[in-house]
Amino acid sequence: MALTVIGREGEKEKLDKLMASNQAEFLALYGRRRVGKTFLIRQYLSKNLVFDISGTNEGSKEQQLANFFGEYLKRTKGEQETRSPANWHDAFRYLAQYLAGLPQTTKHVVFMDEMPWLDTPKSEFVPALEFFWNQYVSNMNHVVLIACGSASSWILAKLINARGGLYNRVTQRIRLMPFNLHETELFINSLGVHLPRYQTLELYMAMGGIPFYLSQVSKGQSATQLIDAICFSPQGLLYDEYAQLYQSLFRNADHHIAVVESLARYPQGMTRMDIATKTKLSEGTLSRTLAELTDCDFITIFLPFANKKKDAVFKLTDFYSLFYLKFIQTNKGAGSPLWAQLATKSEYTAWSGYAFETICMVHTNQIKSALGIRGVYTRSSSWKFRGNDALPGAQIDLLIDRADQTINLCEAKFTNGNFALTGQYAAQLRLKKTIFKQATETKKAVFTTLLTTYPALKNKYYLEEIDNEVTMDNLFEIAE
Repeated sequence: MALTVIGREGEKEKLDKLMASNQAEFLALYGRRRVGKTFLIRQYLSKNLVFDISGTNEGSKEQQLANFFGEYLKRTKGEQETRSPANWHDAFRYLAQYLAGLPQTTKHVVFMDEMPWLDTPKSEFVPALEFFWNQYVSNMNHVVLIACGSASSWILAKLINARGGLYNRVTQRIRLMPFNLHETELFINSLGVHLPRYQTLELYMAMGGIPFYLSQVSKGQSATQLIDAICFSPQGLLYDEYAQLYQSLFRNADHHIAVVESLARYPQGMTRMDIATKTKLSEGTLSRTLAELTDCDFITIFLPFANKKKDAVFKLTDFYSLFYLKFIQTNKGAGSPLWAQLATKSEYTAWSGYAFETICMVHTNQIKSALGIRGVYTRSSSWKFRGNDALPGAQIDLLIDRADQTINLCEAKFTNGNFALTGQYAAQLRLKKTIFKQATETKKAVFTTLLTTYPALKNKYYLEEIDNEVTMDNLFEIAE
């Protein structure tokens, strides 16, 4: 019996359209490792799968072909070709003959998982795939070919943005993103786990919305206990996941790790120039590395207000990587339980503030909905002013620039209770808004928006400085 696919409503709608199509379809599916790509296809389209092959990491051409042929023999019950294919052209010819003989009254799905691993050096895999689609499958209206991979840059370069025989051949694409908070809550509830939203937020800050990581959550334990068991116990899934995460995705993964670990030390983000200085990577290598990390959803680029590209900031937005480098790596061997102790230290306070701020950044649709501006065109960005003779420096990590002549300056505060503004903090917010208005010379209305876990106390400082507020519960709403 197929398991239920939690969330993924937009993706399921796309798959439904492909299955209802009256033509051959070629879907490119990509996204970060462990994000649930394979589960989505094998569960949601289980009744239509007629061929299912997965590439083997660092497998030879011969090993990949042997695995392909094993799946072919299973599907054909040994009643068609019985000689192992010598190359990918033969392998795809076998597959085309098998597909041609299937009933044309329903759609049949060919799922090629981890396709980048099938493309071994000198294997001629891509030219064979080109011929397979152009010569055979493009004329088979009963077939959906799904190419899937965690190495997103390969999918983009070889398939979606291909310039050779596969140019413009992909008919649909899905970039599968990590769960948002709403989907995370649905997912852990499906496991029988019902935690307060604050504790769900704590889990998200440690492991992000990665379904495979969240599947380790079990009922009857607090978020603190779960983080201890999953992250700090030597038997926990995330204790050593970092060691495999980048090596399994990228060639020359040391470059990617160097960038990730530099960004982890500067959670407020770094410019490209800053990253180049810290990592010593060449111009070409850095460009490729940043693009690959962005494509795989490990880092995010935030364009600054007024769109000065040279001042764009890169941030590490993979929650697990940041958590691992901040806490797991530096506390290996310290034993478990450990998290309850670490959560009392000043390092936790700083990290949780940045982590919550990042959560807000990746939930801007929910913030817009809470502000009642869902239908207004907006651009989210950051802003940094280095100061001059007239004005001191200031920084705003998230602002929402709206087409209705308004700007929301967002201030995130992560607390385990109702936040109370002090006179000093209110003065800081007032000064920051003043500097922003004078330095940018904006003619738009400028609102100070507080992003909190629990509703802030409506004291006199709040009433003087806060124009609107978005709480944790708003972040758990469905994104429209």
